[in-house]
Amino acid sequence: MNTPSPYWLRDNCPCPSCRDPRNGQKLFQIHELPADLAVAERHEADGRLEVLWSDGHRSVYRSQDLAAAPEDDGRTERGKRLWEAADFDNGLPGADWAAYLADPGERAAVLSSVVRSGFALLRGVPPAERQVLAVARSFGYVRETNYGELFDVRVEPDPTNLAFTSAAIAPHTDNPYRDPVPTLQLLHCLRNEARGGDSGLVDGFRAAALLREESPEDFAVLTRTPVPFVFRDRTAELRAERPLIGVDPRGRIREVRFNNRSIDTLRGLPDAEPDAFYAAYRRFAAITLRPGLRLTFRLRPGDCLVFDNTRLLHARTAFEQDGHRHLQGCYADLDSLHSALALLRRQAAALDELEGLFAGEGAGEYLGEAVTLAEHMLQAGALAEAAGAPPHLVAAALLHDVGHFHGSGTELMAGRDNRHSHTGADRLGRWFGPEVTEPIRLHVAAKRYLCTVEPAYRAGLSAASEYTLQVQGGPMDETEAAAFAAHPAAADAVALRRWDDHAKRPATTTPPFAHFRPLLAALMG
Repeated sequence: MNTPSPYWLRDNCPCPSCRDPRNGQKLFQIHELPADLAVAERHEADGRLEVLWSDGHRSVYRSQDLAAAPEDDGRTERGKRLWEAADFDNGLPGADWAAYLADPGERAAVLSSVVRSGFALLRGVPPAERQVLAVARSFGYVRETNYGELFDVRVEPDPTNLAFTSAAIAPHTDNPYRDPVPTLQLLHCLRNEARGGDSGLVDGFRAAALLREESPEDFAVLTRTPVPFVFRDRTAELRAERPLIGVDPRGRIREVRFNNRSIDTLRGLPDAEPDAFYAAYRRFAAITLRPGLRLTFRLRPGDCLVFDNTRLLHARTAFEQDGHRHLQGCYADLDSLHSALALLRRQAAALDELEGLFAGEGAGEYLGEAVTLAEHMLQAGALAEAAGAPPHLVAAALLHDVGHFHGSGTELMAGRDNRHSHTGADRLGRWFGPEVTEPIRLHVAAKRYLCTVEPAYRAGLSAASEYTLQVQGGPMDETEAAAFAAHPAAADAVALRRWDDHAKRPATTTPPFAHFRPLLAALMG
């Protein structure tokens, strides 16, 4: 491995004195690094790079982290599925609302569709007032605007917006006159009995990419010409000046703002530029109206469409006012959706890692008992669940001996206290809060405590547990017992200890690890 720039390497030191281990935030300022910073020594082995710096600081890096591919924020055309209408001949991406709520995998798939394709359709959302807000809050926060927390899309007697009429609406993005623009829009169908009023979507990134292919000069004009977008009514006056097509510093399409109704008068451009702009604008508008790009479908009561308002242009056919058509909408933002998706993926990876431990190393011996380590932990979780314990305590019972993995149980049986309760709690602290980890941290202390305050308890310990009791410090003295009893998690730790003691029965049927995944996922969230 080649050594990167010293300042880049030191700026990315992962040690806890340089980065907060809870959130990864840096704990130093870049100007605090020495002006003559240099690598004094370096050693590379076993997938790790260790660096001793000229100022005495020591950093250890994982080689895979140093070699990782560049990341971006997922907002540009990179990694997206740029689509045309025919790509969805087999159906729209989405899920049933109940399944979306119940299954983290289903929820991740829906959010992934919004990121990759720009939209998803949730079906079976109760067609009741304000339910659209529940959808937005399932992955983020509602973005309140001058239209309020939510808005009704129906024919109004005195409309302030074309959306509140029965007229056809051409493909457009919402709120281009706002900075920042709401990056997500949700539309929930409550009723749709009118003739007409079908919904349409156009992939604005695909349209912009076609413009770039067919007329690079026009594409360049639309990425550099500032366009004034304005909205005025009795309660608001909003203005933002942005190009119709926004690109990132690498030239990748990042945003489309396209709304003919809201473009104000362009002023102050050099003489030739208005003609160039309008030629490019007309060409781009014509592309967005190509029939092959427009995906048309009908929203039915209970359907909720979630889409990227910086990418997709949405439209509507005209409808007759002989039937009721009522949608409720709200705005939200992509950063929260991206965050929710990242957490779901992180949770899935963590649960896969834990399930792998149960299936792999967990199949081995458990401290001389007649059950395997995995059988013991699954029994403890099942006992807690059967006792009606709250979810956090079921999780603690299930995972209480995670600290024995990676061979540390052998160390304990060799007469050295492996402090597996603390090791396990620290490992699990990456994913769970103290309501789960603290009973685990205290479950060995709980055994020592019970031996002191309940003389009959010790007599019921297995031979292996009696042996480990001695290695772990033996019964507490009165001072230790009083301190333990005062701990906020003491009662939970004692309950966990009792399930631990009874979870050593051979040939006992228990639910598999997969049974507990939804409970664990909910606690991670």
